[in-house]
Amino acid sequence: MKPSILIILCAVLGLMCCLSLTLGKYPVGIGDMAAFFLYKTAGAGPMGVADAELMENLLFDIRLPRILAAMLIGAALSTSGASFQALFTNPLVSPKMLGVLSGASFGAVSAMLFTRSWFVVQASAAAFGFIAVGAAIGIARLYRTDSIIMLVLGGIISEALFTSLISIVKYVADPYDDLPAITYWLMGNLSFVNLRTVTIAGVPILAGVFALMLYGKHLNVLSLGDEEAHSLGVNIRVIRYGIIFFATLASTLTVVIGGMVGWVGLIIPHVARMLVGPNNIILLPASALLGAIYLLLADGLSRLLFSFEIPIGIVTSLFGIPFFLYILRNAKKGWS
Repeated sequence: MKPSILIILCAVLGLMCCLSLTLGKYPVGIGDMAAFFLYKTAGAGPMGVADAELMENLLFDIRLPRILAAMLIGAALSTSGASFQALFTNPLVSPKMLGVLSGASFGAVSAMLFTRSWFVVQASAAAFGFIAVGAAIGIARLYRTDSIIMLVLGGIISEALFTSLISIVKYVADPYDDLPAITYWLMGNLSFVNLRTVTIAGVPILAGVFALMLYGKHLNVLSLGDEEAHSLGVNIRVIRYGIIFFATLASTLTVVIGGMVGWVGLIIPHVARMLVGPNNIILLPASALLGAIYLLLADGLSRLLFSFEIPIGIVTSLFGIPFFLYILRNAKKGWS
């Protein structure tokens, strides 16, 4: 039954991709798409050259990169969130736990003060995402311990530090030039996504997501506790840091693509757990598929709810807050 759920989710994701191609400020009907593909394959049909070029630009230069970016971000954040929740045995953990998103966001916004090069901004975001995690791990190692509690505390400190640094950057930024761009970036958006960025960041993101899926069996063992994992011959330290590395890789690079998109890594793993249960071997792929579907839905709503496009991070927050309250309400039932 559970593998069939994955097949259903794949079908829904494919349907959402097709639907997303047709939605936007300029809706594209099924007939328009059929005429376009007929023109591209047979060189004939009711569509002229000018209309075909316009359609190609709309579908492949604007909408396709957004679709791919939304799927990558949703899958990466959801899989990372599910991995962190299993690793820390805490249902309220998300990729922000170790300061990943705040560190990456600080790297991006600080680079915006000095350069307009998008490559430099993206590289800075990726670098500071790993620096933030390194700071969290360093704090834990400072007390000569690999305990989950110290990693969590180190993550809280790292998160607070880079959030404060972001505030400093916003304070010193030019209010007429840099500050609006920084604020818009921090809201999370896919407006400036292009196929080159998606391709460059997409390869390591997918590598991180698939690596986390391979850790599913190890996460099942770690959820039993350190003593049980030791008795089963698991090298806890190596496995734990491996999971943290790949989750950081995947989630940091989402900031490179679309800024800070919140709540996805928190709520989607819970939805997946309701559908397929706590077995991480199935849970992680389900989280990736659900996350991709959710971000496609959020991106569609961000373009259709108003006459103007709103940042996708606002949409995910609007849905995430009530679900977070639902989680708190049911937290007394325990974690399994």
